[in-house]
Amino acid sequence: MRFLIKVKPEERKFRVPYNHQYFLQGLIYNRIKLTNPRLSTFLHETKGPKLFTYSLFMTERREHPKGLPYFLGYRRGFFYFSTCIPEIAEAFITGLFREPEITLWGEKFYLEEVKTLKEPKKFSGSTFITLSPIAVTMEKGGKRYDVSPLEEEFYALIRENLKDKYVMIKGEKPPDDFEMEIIAAKPKRFEVKPGIYQMAWHLVFRAYGDDELIRVGYVVGFGEKNSLGFGMVKVDEQRKRRKNIGSFQESMSFNENRELETGT
Repeated sequence: MRFLIKVKPEERKFRVPYNHQYFLQGLIYNRIKLTNPRLSTFLHETKGPKLFTYSLFMTERREHPKGLPYFLGYRRGFFYFSTCIPEIAEAFITGLFREPEITLWGEKFYLEEVKTLKEPKKFSGSTFITLSPIAVTMEKGGKRYDVSPLEEEFYALIRENLKDKYVMIKGEKPPDDFEMEIIAAKPKRFEVKPGIYQMAWHLVFRAYGDDELIRVGYVVGFGEKNSLGFGMVKVDEQRKRRKNIGSFQESMSFNENRELETGT
């Protein structure tokens, strides 16, 4: 279940901090708690994947003042939310309608629309683009560090993470058939909580393999820390229609795609 959530700002011009996932996470938990306190407590206390993800906060038009930790948004703001758990979706969306006045990072917005989005019929062979960057970590020498797409472990860890979520969702042995081909990559460093940083990657990539395994990533996020605002993707319909994608430079569309101009 995937939703597009549109909000109308109180002011014509408003700030959006580059590091804002924590605020969206707070909104999600707050609205879930409003309608289903038991579920909110369960999600807070459960370790591991929460089986929901969300995009970065986007705006219809924006400006990027130099040297400031935020960009300026105009007109509507919006973000995407996705989960495979009906109870989570119902609690969050109901909570939004019950309390449509939303305060984020000191800016006031009003819920304007919640739109349910259709799911693609096929995933294997599709091109995906991140709506929030993908985070992957591993332990080495007793410490955890962030893994990049330049390392082989990146792909194995994403596959194993998908398989773990598959077991959580379906309760059966997961398929092993999954590969991803990176077309473009851009690193982003986020402060997910005060003093806690995460290096993650905006990607354009193709995924191949078992459709249901790839669907897990589409619905609840690729990589780790999905409930912190990492790993949400969309199918890139424009590239899907092209016969070939072309060179790496032609595919590197982060400057052209305004939706991805977030982060620092």
